Amino acid sequence: MRWQDLFADLEAQLLAEQRRELHAEIADRTRRERAEVTVLDRAARSVGRTITVITGAGPVRGVLDDLGKDWLLLQEHGRHAALLPVAAITAVVGLAGHSDDDRGMGRRFGVGVALRAIARDRAPVAIHDAAGGLATGTIDKVGADHLDLAEHPADAVRRTVALTGHRVVPFAAIAIVRRA
Repeated sequence: MRWQDLFADLEAQLLAEQRRELHAEIADRTRRERAEVTVLDRAARSVGRTITVITGAGPVRGVLDDLGKDWLLLQEHGRHAALLPVAAITAVVGLAGHSDDDRGMGRRFGVGVALRAIARDRAPVAIHDAAGGLATGTIDKVGADHLDLAEHPADAVRRTVALTGHRVVPFAAIAIVRRA
């Protein structure tokens, strides 16, 4: 065997080893990047799509209209919008595939800020809890991890005579908030 053939064979072996290492590195980077993608990253790519969100209070189907740091807003067909804390979600059907370019989309504020905006609106709401319960009324105050609900019928305006009670609802218990 001539030395040139020997050197060419050696060069081919080195190139093959470099290709194997490159493929292994690409696979490892891909796994690491996928491990950093959250459900909200996936949801950000699905804004405008019809999805189904499964919660302890039941499924919610609608167009993903908006999202924040820890919540989704779905426009249900024939109903008002539904605010869903991510902590209450058990599954989502219909999300788009993920893309690393879409990370960080959505509003930067959390569910507490969204609930404070709803409270300022003074609109009656229906709050479905994670155990399947339902309470209607007006959100009076929003704390760091809970809200105060002045309970009254969904079709009534919040007036003292219409109140049936007051309820404190921890954010962790909220599955769905809908305009009543």
